[in-house]
Amino acid sequence: MAAVNPEFWRGRRVLLTGHTGFKGSWAAIWLSRMGAEVTGIALPPDQTPSLFQLAGVGRRITSRFVDLRNADAVAADLRAGAYDLVLHMAAQPIVRAAIEDPITTYETNVMGTAHLLQALRQQAALKAVLVVTSDKVYANAETGRSFAEGDALGGKDPYSASKAAAEIVTASFARSYFDPAGVPVATARGGNVIGGGDFSRDRLVADIVRAAQAGEPVVLRHPEATRPWQHVLDCLAGYFTHLEALATDPAMPRALNFGPRPGGPVVSVGELATLGVEALGAQPWRHAPDPASLEAKALAVDSSQAKRALGFESRLDAPEAVALTMEWYRRQAAGEDALALCLEQIEGYEGRP
Repeated sequence: MAAVNPEFWRGRRVLLTGHTGFKGSWAAIWLSRMGAEVTGIALPPDQTPSLFQLAGVGRRITSRFVDLRNADAVAADLRAGAYDLVLHMAAQPIVRAAIEDPITTYETNVMGTAHLLQALRQQAALKAVLVVTSDKVYANAETGRSFAEGDALGGKDPYSASKAAAEIVTASFARSYFDPAGVPVATARGGNVIGGGDFSRDRLVADIVRAAQAGEPVVLRHPEATRPWQHVLDCLAGYFTHLEALATDPAMPRALNFGPRPGGPVVSVGELATLGVEALGAQPWRHAPDPASLEAKALAVDSSQAKRALGFESRLDAPEAVALTMEWYRRQAAGEDALALCLEQIEGYEGRP
C-alpha cells in the first residue's frame, strides 16, 4: 500500500491554507516533521482551546493571518513568496454554522478559493495544487449508496452547496489557466474526520469530550445518521499522497474521494458516540431530535479510485480511529504536551503496515 514519502517533502516549499484549524494544524505538524518549508495562511484560530495554540504550530512553520475573502490581501501575501506545492484547506467547515450564516460560508469556501487560485496564477515555480473540499459535495438522495467521483455534484444545505461550488470553481480555473501552464490542479473529497485536538462547536468528538469533562451525557441529534468516519492521519496521508502523485505525474485523477476502506462497516453517529463515551468512561449519550435539521442522514463515499490510482487506502478502521482519538484527549487532559502527542501518533501511524 502506498505511504507518504518523507523524502519527497524534504525541502519543498509548501503553501498550506487553513493551518490554524484542527486538520490544518495536524497537516502543518506532519509536513514540518518531514522537512517541508511550510508557509501557512489563515484566519486566527476560532477555537478555545485550539490545537494550533496548544501544539505551538506557529513556531514550527511560517505563519501569517490572512483573510482569503480579501482578494487584495491574498494577492499581496502570495507575491512575497514562491511555492512548489499548495494544499488548500482553509474553509468554514461547520454545517450548522453555514445554515446560520450562509453568506460568510459562501464568501469563504467559494470566493476564498477563487481568490487563492487567481493569486496562484503568478507562481512561476508551482508544481501542483490540491484543493480540499468535502464528502458532502454530491447531490445526495440519501439512498445509502456510496458516491463515486463521477457522480453529480449538489448540496441542499449551504455548506454542502458551497463545497460543490468550490469544486466547479477549481475545475474552471484548472482548465482555463493551470492546465495550459502544465500545473495540475485537483480536488480531494475527504470523509468525516476525527482525531485529537478538535475543539470545534457541533463536532461529534469534540462534543463528546466536552460533555465528559462536564460530567454530562452528550446530546445527539441524529444517532441513526451514517458517515464515512476517518482518522485525521488517514485523511492527511491521502491528501499528501495525492499531491505527491500530481507533482510527479500530471495524468493523475483531478478529483479523488478519501474515506474508510472500501467494503468496511457502515458506522452510525450513535455507534461512534458509544465507542467514544466508553473510551472516556463517560455517561451514555442522550437523543434530542431536531426535526428541522437539513443535515443528511446517510452519507458514504467510494474510495476505491484512490486505491487504484495511488495505491492508497485508510489504515485505521472506526474503532481504531476512536481509540487513538480518545487516547490523545485523555493524555492531553492529564497534562501531556499536545505537540508531543501529535508527533508520537504520526510516528506510530507511519510505522503501521
